[in-house]
Amino acid sequence: MDNDPAKRFSSRVADYVRYRPSYPAEVAAWLAAECGLTPQSVVADVGSGTGFFAELFLRLGCTVIGIEPNAQMRQAGDRILAGEPRFRSVDGRAETTGLPDASVDLVAAGQAFHWFDRPAAAAEFRRIQRAPRWVALAWNQRLVEGPFLEAYEAVLDRCSPDYGQVNHRRMDASVMDDFFGAGRWKEAGFPNEQRFDLDGLLGRMHSSSYAPPPGSEAYQRVNAELARIFEENQQEGQVAFRYETKVYLGCV
Repeated sequence: MDNDPAKRFSSRVADYVRYRPSYPAEVAAWLAAECGLTPQSVVADVGSGTGFFAELFLRLGCTVIGIEPNAQMRQAGDRILAGEPRFRSVDGRAETTGLPDASVDLVAAGQAFHWFDRPAAAAEFRRIQRAPRWVALAWNQRLVEGPFLEAYEAVLDRCSPDYGQVNHRRMDASVMDDFFGAGRWKEAGFPNEQRFDLDGLLGRMHSSSYAPPPGSEAYQRVNAELARIFEENQQEGQVAFRYETKVYLGCV
């Protein structure tokens, strides 16, 4: 698999749009209260992908600039948010956004920070922000509890060689202490859920950066395993993906 995170999702855009979870509205409300966001605020959504995180800030009335290095993901976000006059996207990375000095009020990254060169990103975030330089980092962290979700995790461990490399559960307190400074950040968690039929379950899997490529032996093995655990755990033709949406907030 390509080690450049900007290229990992190029072949997965359609599945990403259809099957990846969005973020609870409560996330935006919490960030607005903590950071004092208003309709005059400018948010840089770094690693903006197809615009899931940007949508939260647009609903608050903020102006949002999506920073996305993957052309296919960026174009999908532009299409989805084409009716939003307060949104625009640019070809950039966390380490080189291309934005002017002191031009944004919040840097946000949804499901993306684990790809960043952290020291270089921190320097870039300081450059483009106005004081107090808020940074919000969010992940939809899939829970591993109950028969189906435990079985799904076991399938990933057995059948997806890249899973261990990009598992964002590695983003813990020690990483936040290193990025923000010890004790200089806070976190919040919000429940989130998706429900899938079998086609949706397969699509959710293959939207992930660590999913085996189509045509490979691992791809066929994953599909067979997912069909098996779906039949063993489905209720009324669906299974539930439960998440805790974790948000870390601090200043750089």
